[in-house]
Amino acid sequence: MNRIVIVGATSGIGLEVARIFLRKGWQVGAAGRRIEALKSLQAEAPQQVKIEPIDITHNDAPQHLEQLINRLGGMDLYFHASGVGNRNTTLNPDIEIATLRTNGEGFVRMITTAFNWFRNHNGGHIAAISSIAGTKGLGAAPAYSATKRMQNTYLDALAQLARMEHLNIRFTDIRPGFVATALLSDNSNYPLLMSPEKVALNIVQALEHKRRRIVIDRRYALLVFFWRLIPAWLWERLSWVNIR
Repeated sequence: MNRIVIVGATSGIGLEVARIFLRKGWQVGAAGRRIEALKSLQAEAPQQVKIEPIDITHNDAPQHLEQLINRLGGMDLYFHASGVGNRNTTLNPDIEIATLRTNGEGFVRMITTAFNWFRNHNGGHIAAISSIAGTKGLGAAPAYSATKRMQNTYLDALAQLARMEHLNIRFTDIRPGFVATALLSDNSNYPLLMSPEKVALNIVQALEHKRRRIVIDRRYALLVFFWRLIPAWLWERLSWVNIR
């Protein structure tokens, strides 16, 4: 019996990934802040879904995650789909700090809990949605792009730590482009917008093949390739990469 725990399963990509794994017959532990959304998912497959309300910015989130894992009977795959992001060219400090708390502090809180659980239970698979925004600093969303770069580096560090300790823990760093979720509901004109359903299918395929990193989709993979080639002095002069 395969068991996946999804933090951020109440909407968007996390919800669609949960539905795909349910169709594949997996047991799903679903977590998020909105209990009604969790109950709605559970109603789709009552025999396969266990739920737990979790706010990853709260100190008690690890305890709630462990409760969910126990209720599920264990965990083979931890999937982190929880995150926030906002355009913030005015540099409102409340927005920047809230982004740091969720994408930085909350991310570390949950990923380390999953890592330690797998460390004590003969290994497993940790996957997280980061973003192509971690490739370069985006002037329209400073905290968002910075926290996504941090997530990339943090997963790299944990992968090395697992090797150092000879742990059977695999990692998948998932880097989507723009996805039509509530995260992008600010009426900006986002190019190459993808549906959550399409992105979820790509993610599940990557997880099944235990890919270490994946940029979704090929158009964005090409875009990121060229972004990396742009020198810093030129990047700072490019306004077209920052969504209007």
